[in-house]
This record gives sequence, structure tokens and C-alpha cells, in this order.
Amino acid sequence: MSSKAKRVLPTRPEPPSLEQALADLRDTDPTDPVLLLPAEPRRDHGPSPGPAEERERLYRQSRSYVAMNQRLREAPERLRERREGLRGAGAALERSIAEMRHKTL
Repeated sequence: MSSKAKRVLPTRPEPPSLEQALADLRDTDPTDPVLLLPAEPRRDHGPSPGPAEERERLYRQSRSYVAMNQRLREAPERLRERREGLRGAGAALERSIAEMRHKTL
């Protein structure tokens, strides 16, 4: 017979508290595409809008989509800049750690 070690899975972490979730939302960039919602259609089941109102709604929705598309097109460059900044900070940290190790020896 073969004996296999039984794997113990890590426990699932506790969900964040309401305060932590609200803090995360407060600290998030307001232009984060995840938090932006496109305009939703009307749900009031009242009389259907006239042609002018429908055109205006479609115009606003189109503008919203165009603006979101522009932000998404700009996102890769912003992410590249942030990545380079983090790489620079990481390299500086590595140098600082190496200097500290050298001083202690």
C-alpha cells in the first residue's frame, strides 16, 4: 500500500469589515473602470419617452461610452508608468538593503 500525505488546505480568510470595504472605496481612484457604470436604461415603466428624450438619453449614453473608452485607452500608459515607478522603488530598496547588510558586516 502507498501512503499519501493528506493535504491540509488553508482556511479561507475572513471577509473585510464594512469599515475596511468603505476605506478601500474611499482610497480608490474615482476613474477606476471597475467602479464606473454605464448609463442604465430607465426602469420606471411610465409612459415611454418621446423621440427627443430618447435621442438625449442615447447621446448621453454614447458620450459615457466614448469617455470610458478614452480612459481605457490611456490606462496602459498609466500602468506602464506606475510599473516603472515600482521597479525603480524596488531597485532603490534592494540597494538600501545591500548597503545596510554591508555596513553590519
